[in-house]
Amino acid sequence: MRAPIGFRISNRRKSLKISQAALARLVGISPSYLNLIENNKRDIGGALLQRVAHHLQIETADLTGDDEQKLLQDLEEAYADPVVETLDFQPDERRQLVAQYPASAGAIARLHRAYANAVASADNYADRLRSDPMLSQLLHQILSGITAVRSSAEILEDVPDLDESERKQFLSAIGREARALSDVARSLIGQFDSSSKVAGNVSAMREIDDLIIEQQNYFPQFERVAEDLRTELDAQGAFGPALLVEELERRFGVRTQVGGTSGIEDFPGQYRFAAAERVMWLQGSTTLATRQFQLARLLGELTAADVMRETLDAAVLTSPTTRRLAARAMGSYLAGAIVFPYSRFLAEAEALSYDIDQLRQIFNGSFEQVAHRLVSLRRPGEEGIPFGFLRSDPAGRLTKHFPLPSLLLPNSGHACPLWSIYGAFRQPETLLRQVVRFSDGSRYLFLARSLQRRQGSYREPATHISIMLACDVLHADRTVYASGLDLDDHEADVPVGPTCRLCTRRDCPARQEEMLTPDGPRSVTRLPLIPQEFGLGDSG
Repeated sequence: MRAPIGFRISNRRKSLKISQAALARLVGISPSYLNLIENNKRDIGGALLQRVAHHLQIETADLTGDDEQKLLQDLEEAYADPVVETLDFQPDERRQLVAQYPASAGAIARLHRAYANAVASADNYADRLRSDPMLSQLLHQILSGITAVRSSAEILEDVPDLDESERKQFLSAIGREARALSDVARSLIGQFDSSSKVAGNVSAMREIDDLIIEQQNYFPQFERVAEDLRTELDAQGAFGPALLVEELERRFGVRTQVGGTSGIEDFPGQYRFAAAERVMWLQGSTTLATRQFQLARLLGELTAADVMRETLDAAVLTSPTTRRLAARAMGSYLAGAIVFPYSRFLAEAEALSYDIDQLRQIFNGSFEQVAHRLVSLRRPGEEGIPFGFLRSDPAGRLTKHFPLPSLLLPNSGHACPLWSIYGAFRQPETLLRQVVRFSDGSRYLFLARSLQRRQGSYREPATHISIMLACDVLHADRTVYASGLDLDDHEADVPVGPTCRLCTRRDCPARQEEMLTPDGPRSVTRLPLIPQEFGLGDSG
């Protein structure tokens, strides 16, 4: 659903008592074209939208309705839940609720999120009880202990002629069984605490998403730290892994080890910082881009520890797990700001028409690192193209996302199977471009590429991911990827939806789940497109 930007422009212009002809002259377009925009018959974005916002003395976010759009997306998820999807909702009910009663809409979205987290937690516990032999054994021990205590207690209660030695014997048995029960109960609680941490990650990622959306994925405090640190580093020599290794040793006494073992059996990743030993370990198979990024991350985190702490303290993070994951996300942001200095990176991106491969060569970064940095170019007055970001594993499950206003990106699970993020797996190391059209008429340029992480040994299985960037088609002609595309040819667009459950296209041949309609769900069963699943950690 698209925000009525034109209506907002018209209402704001009238409230300021500016004529249509006067505003058109100020922003450099014809009055007739402005009339089409105000009646939502022409799209508006980029520099033109910024000029209009400037002359109307209003923020662009207030015109585009970014906050409203996020709330609308949350309601779409809530209304698509199987518990309520059979209700007879009106087609435009969600939009009217957001427009007229935003607080009530927010309450529904929050309640649905809490419900989803509770269901995920309950499902996790149920799965553990059904499948975990350790839990079954512990429950059996508890039942046996309770039976023994009850038996001894009944004898004490029902047999009045027990002598003192016999009574002490039964009391001793009750005490012994009670102590054993206490130990077993502690073990059981420990097992549930372990599984609840996994279930809690769902809620944690939603809280981190809220933090990123609130900041529009731009953190000026980290940009300032990164700019100062990069200036100091550039004054000492050529920026790269070697200089970062020297700085970590000189400033913080951290020694860098490449290759060998990390010495930590439960951490099979590509890198690890052992704080107690002051050692930064990097797997020997890591690329130079990964080494540079992770060394910059550590240097940034140690240098800006106070800034990171203040940022995390100010955020709404309800658990230690959420705080830990948020700290990792902030560390990645800081590393990107160090490796890709904002103003220089934006200038190069504009000059190269956002050619990711050329940007990789200039800054010695990876495809994913460059894609991340493109998403964060949101500095007021110095914005780049607004991009959304998705990462998927081979099973089609989304493992990372950065939202784009007006584009409904699923928070978890699977996206539309027609999106190029999935097609990229069938054409490894090849960038796919795709102009898509949603059922509301909004159009986007999707860019996707699959990547394979370098293996550490012959026995180590290869791991793959797919990365996708998305931008409104209004910005597509600013990129090299629009070359050869007829952006005005709507017939060439790929009709897509956000996910099957939220898509209104009844005739889609790729549908795999029930569709939510005002008349209730429509059942369609299909085989999964991508049957495999591989685990994948953070990439450099």
